[in-house]
Amino acid sequence: MLASDEVGLNLADVAEAARRRLNPVHWDFFAGGAGDERTLRANEAAFGRRWLRPRVLRGVGERDLRVSLFGSPLSMPVLIAPTAFHRLAHPDGEVATARAAADAGTVMVVSMAATRSVEEIAAAGGPLWFQLYPHTDLGFTTTVVRRAVAAGCRALVVTVDSPVFGRRERDLRHGFVDLPPGMVCENMRDASGRVRDIEMNARVSWELVSVLRRLTTVPILLKGVLHPEDARLAVEHGVDGVLVSNHGGRQLDGVTATLDALPAVVAAVDGRLPVLVDGGLRRGTDVLVALALGATAVLVGRPVLWGLAVAGAAGVRHVLDLLRTDLDRALALVGVARPGDLSADLVVSGAPG
Repeated sequence: MLASDEVGLNLADVAEAARRRLNPVHWDFFAGGAGDERTLRANEAAFGRRWLRPRVLRGVGERDLRVSLFGSPLSMPVLIAPTAFHRLAHPDGEVATARAAADAGTVMVVSMAATRSVEEIAAAGGPLWFQLYPHTDLGFTTTVVRRAVAAGCRALVVTVDSPVFGRRERDLRHGFVDLPPGMVCENMRDASGRVRDIEMNARVSWELVSVLRRLTTVPILLKGVLHPEDARLAVEHGVDGVLVSNHGGRQLDGVTATLDALPAVVAAVDGRLPVLVDGGLRRGTDVLVALALGATAVLVGRPVLWGLAVAGAAGVRHVLDLLRTDLDRALALVGVARPGDLSADLVVSGAPG
C-alpha cells in the first residue's frame, strides 16, 4: 500500500501529481470538457451547494459499506466509471486499473475505447461491466457485445448521450485526434481483427434496448440519463438500471450537473430499478450526498486516471481507499451504519442551517 505522501492526502493532491507526470496533451484529454467547460465545473460545484445535517446518538458502531449490484457483491458503493485510453496514463493501462478494482472489491466498467482488450482486462480478476457505444453496423455491435460477455462482463452499460461527438476544444487546440503509434482501441476490433473507428450513432432510438435484449441476457444499464421522462421510459422498456451522467461534461456543454438531475430521476424511477450517478465526486462526503439523494451507487472516472498516472495499479487502489475511508468516516459522523440507511433529510441545499 502506498503512503499518503507518495501520492497525496486527497484526490486534489493526486490530480496535481498526475498533472506533473502526464504529457500536457494527454492531461488535457483526460481533464477537459466540451465548449466552455461549464458543465465540467458544475458537476463538482453541485456538491459544494449541499450541506450535511447529521443525526446524533445513533449508536452506529462499526459501519458496513457493502452493497450488491446485479449479483456482484461490492465492498463499497463506489465503482470505476468507463474512461478511454488508459495506456496514455500508464503502460499497463486498463489491466492495472482492473487489478486495483479487484483488490478493492469493486466493479470496473470497461470502456469500449480501452487500450487493452477486454480479455486481458478480465484476466486481472474482479467483476467487470462493459460500456458500449451503439454502432450503426449491427453486426459489429453484435461482435463486441458477445465478445464482452464471453470475457465475463456481467452487465452492459450503454452510452446513450452521444449521438454525435462533443466539441472538446482542448483536444482541438492540441490537434489530438488519434492515439499515438502502437496504441489502438483493442475492443474496436471486428470479427476479422480489423480495428474500427469509434462511432457515434445519431439514429439510435429506444428500439436499441430490444435489439440488445436479443443479443444478451446480462443486465442492461443506460448511461447518460438526465431527464426524468427518459428515466420513466427506461423503466417501461425493461432496462435494468440507469446511470445519471453527462459524460463528465465532455459532450454537451451547459447541461445540468448530474447531482442536480439525480433527485428527479430517482423520483421518476420510484424504486423500480437501481439509479447510479457519476460526475464530480471528489470526496467520500460527495459519495454520501449522492447516496442520500437516492443513488444506489456512484462511479468515479478522472480520479482513477490520476491515480493510474501517478502509480499504476497502486495509485488507483490509493484513490479507491481514500474514498472508502472518507465515506466510512462520513457515515459515522452523520449517524448512519450502512449506505442503504441514508436518507434525503440528511442533506440540505444552499447555506447551512
